[in-house]
Amino acid sequence: MNKEFDCIEMKRKGAEKLHKKLAGLTLQEELKFWQERTKELKKEQESLRKQRRGYQKNNRQLKSSV
Repeated sequence: MNKEFDCIEMKRKGAEKLHKKLAGLTLQEELKFWQERTKELKKEQESLRKQRRGYQKNNRQLKSSV
């Protein structure tokens, strides 16, 4: 059986990519990197929450109209 997706391989590749990106940064630069990434993640999470609320609202409207 041939696996189409290997989560361990994906995790290792992601960790390697991150390690390369952070290599040689000062502590202050690394802290800034993580602060920016956290900010981006929070924006993305809020966007997904809004999408989900919109979907749930539309779904309730469809059910009530049936």
